[in-house]
Amino acid sequence: MSATSLHRRVEDYFAERHRLGFVNRRQAYALRSFATHIQTIRHRGPLTVEVMADWARRDSHGSTDPLTWARRLKLLRTFMRWLQQFEPRTEVPDDTIFGRLPGRQAPHIYTEQEIIDLLAAARQLGTAPEVRGAIYETLFGLIASTGMRLSEALALRNEDADLRYGILTIHQTKFGKSRQVPMHASTVEALRHYRSMRDLAGLPTDADSPLFVGTRGRLRGMPLSGRTVDRVFARLREQLGWHNRGTHHAPRVHDLRHTFVVRRILLWQAQGVDVDQAMLSLSTYVGHAMVTNTYWYLSAVPELMSLAAGRFESYKQNAEVRDA
Repeated sequence: MSATSLHRRVEDYFAERHRLGFVNRRQAYALRSFATHIQTIRHRGPLTVEVMADWARRDSHGSTDPLTWARRLKLLRTFMRWLQQFEPRTEVPDDTIFGRLPGRQAPHIYTEQEIIDLLAAARQLGTAPEVRGAIYETLFGLIASTGMRLSEALALRNEDADLRYGILTIHQTKFGKSRQVPMHASTVEALRHYRSMRDLAGLPTDADSPLFVGTRGRLRGMPLSGRTVDRVFARLREQLGWHNRGTHHAPRVHDLRHTFVVRRILLWQAQGVDVDQAMLSLSTYVGHAMVTNTYWYLSAVPELMSLAAGRFESYKQNAEVRDA
């Protein structure tokens, strides 16, 4: 298979995926990188596992970790299955090459005080009356209070935040769908205050402009990037000196989303709400593709393990009554 035809197949694949409502920028980057690699090494003939493994080892950060290679290789898998309909001799990589990837890792669940400290630290970014601190305080606070993804928050436009009715509209999410997210009154008030500060700073106010923007140099008024936010968050995390309670390398911005889900389930439990009945609404609110993704928290997060054990105990007792 030639590099030219591979590049074309990659674009055809993503065009088809987009029509079906799927968006995966990380996979798009990986597949285009793989196609460029094939062009660079002047490979001809069927795409083999050996060629794919060679590409996976050439991580741009020079990683020597087989798990990193395995994650890169996994990004090729669905495309290779799709490609087999046109190129039957295409091989599909499996878990035996670099080893099986571990399951989903337990997140760091923030305490209420940690979130308060994070927002206070973010507020101090920049020198008064610079709006930079307000941008990061509001961004982190919005994720913590709605459970939205960082990418979703950064994609918000001014018109997506309806402060009159307290509704956020999230367009083209991770799974190509849109949804509306009701906000608590305190969150609406915080957004209203943020908008006032941002408008006074002379940042773009038109409906189609990003809600969260850069404030310095050529990036002033431009959308914030996830990489920039992660860099700022890492500095704040180091400053605050948190003890990591998750299994990732350190607490992350994304763990604010996990915290929202866990705290909501714990609140329902305290209020005597039937968690099973409420789970679908929570899954819809946070934009999970399947409700099973929401149930994952019951078995993976220590704070919810007792709830899961209680549900099992209740099920066991009911089963014993039925069998009696």
